[in-house]
Amino acid sequence: MTRVTKPTFKPVKVDVPGDKLFDNGYGYFAADGSEYVITRPDTPKPWVNVICPGDYGLVVSQIGGGYSWQTHAGLNRITRWDQDLVSDSCGKYLYVRDEDTGDFWSPTWKPVCKEYESYECRHGIGYTTIISVNQGVETQMTLTVPPGESVEIWRLTLTNQGKKQRSLSVWSYLEWCLGVAPDTHREFHKTFLETQLADDHRTVFATKRMWDIQNEQGQHWNRDWDKTAFHSVDLPASASTGNKQAFIGQYGTNASPMALREGGYVAKTTGRWDDSVASLRVPIELAPGESKTMTFTLGVADSDEQARQTVARYQTTDAVDNALGDVNSFWSRWMDASQADTPDDGVNLMVNRWLKYQSLSSRIWGRTAYYQTGGAFGYRDQLQDSLLFLHLDPTRTKAQIMLHAAHQFAAGHVQHWWHPITEDGMESQFSDDLLWLPFVTVNYLKETADLGIFNETAPYLDQPIDSDHTGSLYEHCTRAIERSFSKRSERGLPLIGTGDWNDGFSVTGWAGKGESVWVAQFLVAILKEFCPAVERAIKAGKLPAEESKRVESYRKEIENLTQAVNTHGWDGKWYLAASCDDGTLVGSDTAHEGKIHLNPQTWSILSGIVPDDRRDTVLESLDKHLYRDYGPVLLQPAYTNPDPRIGYLTRYAAGTRENGGLYAHAAAWAIQMECQLKRADKAWSLFRKMSPPQRGMDPKLYQCEPYVTAANVDGPDSPLYGKGGWTWYTGSSAWVYRVLMESIMGVRPTWEGLLIDPCIPSHWPGFKMTRQYRGNVYHIEIKRPAGSGLEVQSVTLDGKPLDGAVIPPPTAPSGDHQVVVVLN
Repeated sequence: MTRVTKPTFKPVKVDVPGDKLFDNGYGYFAADGSEYVITRPDTPKPWVNVICPGDYGLVVSQIGGGYSWQTHAGLNRITRWDQDLVSDSCGKYLYVRDEDTGDFWSPTWKPVCKEYESYECRHGIGYTTIISVNQGVETQMTLTVPPGESVEIWRLTLTNQGKKQRSLSVWSYLEWCLGVAPDTHREFHKTFLETQLADDHRTVFATKRMWDIQNEQGQHWNRDWDKTAFHSVDLPASASTGNKQAFIGQYGTNASPMALREGGYVAKTTGRWDDSVASLRVPIELAPGESKTMTFTLGVADSDEQARQTVARYQTTDAVDNALGDVNSFWSRWMDASQADTPDDGVNLMVNRWLKYQSLSSRIWGRTAYYQTGGAFGYRDQLQDSLLFLHLDPTRTKAQIMLHAAHQFAAGHVQHWWHPITEDGMESQFSDDLLWLPFVTVNYLKETADLGIFNETAPYLDQPIDSDHTGSLYEHCTRAIERSFSKRSERGLPLIGTGDWNDGFSVTGWAGKGESVWVAQFLVAILKEFCPAVERAIKAGKLPAEESKRVESYRKEIENLTQAVNTHGWDGKWYLAASCDDGTLVGSDTAHEGKIHLNPQTWSILSGIVPDDRRDTVLESLDKHLYRDYGPVLLQPAYTNPDPRIGYLTRYAAGTRENGGLYAHAAAWAIQMECQLKRADKAWSLFRKMSPPQRGMDPKLYQCEPYVTAANVDGPDSPLYGKGGWTWYTGSSAWVYRVLMESIMGVRPTWEGLLIDPCIPSHWPGFKMTRQYRGNVYHIEIKRPAGSGLEVQSVTLDGKPLDGAVIPPPTAPSGDHQVVVVLN
């Protein structure tokens, strides 16, 4: 049988002069953007990689901290981890011991923290490689997760750089969680854990006789964790243990385990009824200059037999090589689906790889990271994130739309979040959650013209399980919209409930009277797109003609909402954010704190609600109060005292997160607004101020990873003004990607076709983009002659001139097309 050759897995690259982008003293981007190379382990905060190609995932920091999970990082955590971003001392570790001297170290710096001869961590797309040299021995450790598998691979290569024979041993160590995390009551949880050691010591199996979630009868603490976990190695092992005390020793630490000090496990090693861990000891001899490779695996299976089969499969070199090739192929598919070549290295790095990777691996599939360990689906969260798929594979957006439709109640409201595995969720009282379904649906339709999606069906949450009543997606969308119509104040503004986009307005409308100005603007923006979608569906025969009456009523609601906002939401120089149940105005010049909020200003323009004679006043207020050193902050001035009428927003430390910090999600909307107004240099300035590679050039202030988007940056009211936080698991990444591609570069779908409407900064002479659209691939080149503005002068498609700046929708998939655009 002919063996299929997989792509070679080469995570480590040799740098050449000029091959380092944005070198900040702690690390840099490889020139092609495929890796971020960390050159010293003591980064200001943990700089991590979230590796999740779908269901199983891991997080690893530059020093070896992190954890693993399957399906849900909170309900089905495989390994234990403490959320401590100061010490970062909890992870899955390897140790190397010199059997002649008894000295030992860890290839990942933590936990031993020995002084190294050299150290390098290379976070890549779907893998992390850490290379270190200690006592003349180089270790190169690559961690990855093969797509479609519930297993992770740790491939370790040791090289003897000296001139004498080395007798070494490699030890692994991890602590089992196997279920709900964190298992803080360890003395309780450990009594349900059970490990089994293989006779050849190559594998530790583990399971748990209790899963801290309800069973089918609703009983608590009466359900098995229905998996088998395993930790294995492909080389002969001399010993193993499932007992923490046997490895650490009583009162020991993972920085100096008793087993490493003694050269063997030092307590009972049966692995049952102990504090359950997994540790394997592998002896290895290295001649001078010799290298040897071993592969450790960690994973879960649905049964003992499946676990043993998986272990056996990954103890062969071919299986590991093939899996590593699959990793490259899988991630290349997503990264290569859209590309841009601009004059700015930071933009290229982010849009071509890191924004997509962050959104997919952490936000959509993993739903977890270091600053926030989650696992649930947020109704508004992953629905918005799925807009990224429109550039990569719109069928994935469609699947997300239908998944969220099935988490809507018949009355039109939705779950704020729900947990896969248990399907438990929280019924939303947030005023915006339900509206993201029609918003994302309309965006999907403009991208695909798949009007038939309106007739796809999904159940309602509160229908009986055996009921055959489902609603079409169109019905789901209209129920959401009309539920929002029904929740309005006497003044015609939407009720805010327990928050709008800003969750921190947690009690603003607790009694059912508080209002949201932003939700009114958001609803208007949706209706302006939803109505044409319905009309097109009627014309195409996908919806009945009588739905035109609904369109007519929705257009009247646009007028009503616009009037309500401009009558009751205008504060004289800017728009209010909200009103509390008692009538207190939020975001008013009359307030002592929180006088002006960002979203009502940007969305007054994005929605088209603002009258022409107020637009300049709004823009002046943004410039004066909210556009700051590191981008647009969410409000000013920050709250310094809790206001029990508003909610926990006011209880954050001043200048942090929603309380006066930069929130990148909302900042992306500000950039989008500036592009809509064709204020190109202003839009560019806002992005540059918050661009991760640029901010990373001041790593001690910014602190966060320079290769992914931070959810927030401390604002001017914080003593740590400019410090980033909450990286990876944030919806900001997908929005920043869309704004860069669709607003600044300006290539975006419309009802008429693919619009070319760039809003690039004045110093750009143009750019190139590869963009998929309705089964075709468009290679677009924008040329801007010296002295030209932003107006599109000419467009050619495959050498033929087009009339206007819209590429008409293709009638069928027909391959690659060349588009040349000249600006005037």
